[in-house]
Amino acid sequence: MPDVSILKLGMTYPLAEELVRQFASKVQKLYVVEELDPFIEEQVRALHLDVIGKERFPIIGELNPKLVAAGFACVSRGEAFAAEACKIEKPDGKCFAPTPKRPPVLCPGCPHRGFFHVLKKLNAIVTGDIGCYTLSALPPLETMDTCVCMGASIGNALGIKIAMPDDDKTPVVAVLGDSTFVHSGITGLIDAVYNGTAATICILDNSITAMTGGQDNPASGKTLMGEDAPKLDIAGLARAIGVEDVLTVSQRDLKALELALKYAIQTDKPSVVIAEQPCVLIDKGKSVKLSPAAVDPEKCTGCQLCFRIGCPAIESRLAEDGKIYAQINANLCIGCSVCIQVCRCQAIGRCAQ
Repeated sequence: MPDVSILKLGMTYPLAEELVRQFASKVQKLYVVEELDPFIEEQVRALHLDVIGKERFPIIGELNPKLVAAGFACVSRGEAFAAEACKIEKPDGKCFAPTPKRPPVLCPGCPHRGFFHVLKKLNAIVTGDIGCYTLSALPPLETMDTCVCMGASIGNALGIKIAMPDDDKTPVVAVLGDSTFVHSGITGLIDAVYNGTAATICILDNSITAMTGGQDNPASGKTLMGEDAPKLDIAGLARAIGVEDVLTVSQRDLKALELALKYAIQTDKPSVVIAEQPCVLIDKGKSVKLSPAAVDPEKCTGCQLCFRIGCPAIESRLAEDGKIYAQINANLCIGCSVCIQVCRCQAIGRCAQ
């Protein structure tokens, strides 16, 4: 947008009042563009400054370029909610090319990817939680059915299971991470055991609180200062609560995962599956990197089954015959082997050292 001045606040509380006053004195109109509640806007108004905010920009949802441009275009609030109400144009009047859609994805080699690939096969009702694994709700994994708040996965699973007819044998699986389980999942597991609810609780133990930057937690064996601390025995805790079927398996071993999940969901009582594998971002660059995977073009049939795991390292290749085949970006691949296990025609293997 031409002829505008922008003040971007790195710290919003406490508000840099003098900085805001100085900025406001140099502009004709003052806008506050922020998502959700008018937090900054109300503070600016308290400084007795005339400001335009939520009467132009929506108070719900996520802002995008079209909504912001619509807000600046002096359209009505109702039109601002409609993303198509505004066209973003270049100064010469021509529209910019559409921005390619790029939804968030799990990191290359993320241990959760293999788990959800296997879980999807079981056609279960999956109650989710807050964490990196919440991305499994998006294509192509599309496994998670609910996500309410931190620790709600187990409670949601119990409620769904109780509400289901007795003759409905659809498995109900709750999924949460190790840090979330410690934070607010333990009470839900106690409730499951107390009520004898036949739900399966899957704890994805990646040894870190990955979703908020990689902090340690009681299950990682380190304090937030990086000092050694007693490591919570999740399996022992589950057994102490009263869970009889507690299975621990590697998230990288798809066959073992499938066997563990199939066993857990057929029990008529609460069961726990602990799927272990450290986050790929732990000690990144320090650990020994496995050989990246590679596709043998002579064996690849173009079935695109490997695309269904949603790994950013697996890319498409348009061949001369018009078919789309897979290829692997060695710069992104960490050699987790999930795609190797998924490929039915054995076209994917490790690169030679």
